[in-house]
Amino acid sequence: MPSPSSRHDAFAVCTPGLEQLLEGELRRLGIRGRVGTGGVAFRATTRELYAANLWSRVATRVVVRAARFEARSFAELERAARRVDWASWLGPGTRPVFRVSSRSSRLYHTGAIGQRLGAVAEHVTGHAPSGDATSEQLFVVRVRRDAFTISVDSSGEALHRRGWRLATAKAPLRETLAAAMLLATGWQPDRPLVDPFCGSGTIPIEAALLGTGRPPGADRAFAFQRWPSFAPGTWASVLASASRAEREAAKRCGTLVIVGRDRDAGAIEAATANAERAGVAHHLDLQRASISELQPPASTPGWILTNPPYGKRIASGGDLRDLYARLGQVARTLFAGWSIGLLVTDRRLAAQAAVPFEERIRSSNGALAVSLLTGELRTPG
Repeated sequence: MPSPSSRHDAFAVCTPGLEQLLEGELRRLGIRGRVGTGGVAFRATTRELYAANLWSRVATRVVVRAARFEARSFAELERAARRVDWASWLGPGTRPVFRVSSRSSRLYHTGAIGQRLGAVAEHVTGHAPSGDATSEQLFVVRVRRDAFTISVDSSGEALHRRGWRLATAKAPLRETLAAAMLLATGWQPDRPLVDPFCGSGTIPIEAALLGTGRPPGADRAFAFQRWPSFAPGTWASVLASASRAEREAAKRCGTLVIVGRDRDAGAIEAATANAERAGVAHHLDLQRASISELQPPASTPGWILTNPPYGKRIASGGDLRDLYARLGQVARTLFAGWSIGLLVTDRRLAAQAAVPFEERIRSSNGALAVSLLTGELRTPG
């Protein structure tokens, strides 16, 4: 069974396009990783594994490699599965759940693979049948050309579920992507930030969490806390370090100027409720307002950072091209010297803002391909 001093072969999963940002996050935690497609591979101590879950703003989940072997028949699969250290990951009352993918392998029936692995895991650990379980532990099984890789999920619920977003507006932005936008722009807490289409408040709330140094996972539980190999003393030390880092960040950040605006009153209500749950409502200025009512909140230049509407037409029946053009006009006129970042699905729409943009991120938001475009709002003349 792994000890607190064990080293784990881990992989932090993220939405494709965010890998470099994730590698940078891990590096700041003192973890050296190798960028791959859809995430970052790294070797981690137990403490580093816990910290990666607590601190990553970009990762979707963190998995640990539990076993690697080859199997060309179900008999070979069962023999190999009996050598897996299931007892380190499955405690009494925990049911194993398997997410299986198979390609170019003799064993291709993913449901049957999961059933065999589950039966072996329950037999080896001697725990109650899965029907009596009170919790679940996810195992990710990848089969390529008869080679099996079994990884155990250390996160539990996906890491974008911070624990504060219960109220949503239309087309909510995933928290991990909002955090990636902030990291990609290099926004700093001493600069004001304005989101004119804040919706349920994801960008302003993530900015406040970043600015105050609060770990994104501070208000949630993780799968590793249910492992028989869980080290409570190590976890307590990670949390204590996080508390110290948050106190130090509070001394440095001073007064945050983070503004969220939306023309939809329901969106502002949702944003306010979410901000209160996240414990950052006192750092945010959230009000109902249209683009035409937008004003700089401070004399210091900062960022307009937003996720504008993607649809063909806005609720009032106006063309979205007009909305982007109006945003560009207000930004260029009133926010000269600022920077602007738009998360868009259509660069032709962004062109209506008449800002010289460059692409910082190419990723996805749900099923939609998106790009983060940034530019400078130059002073007239």
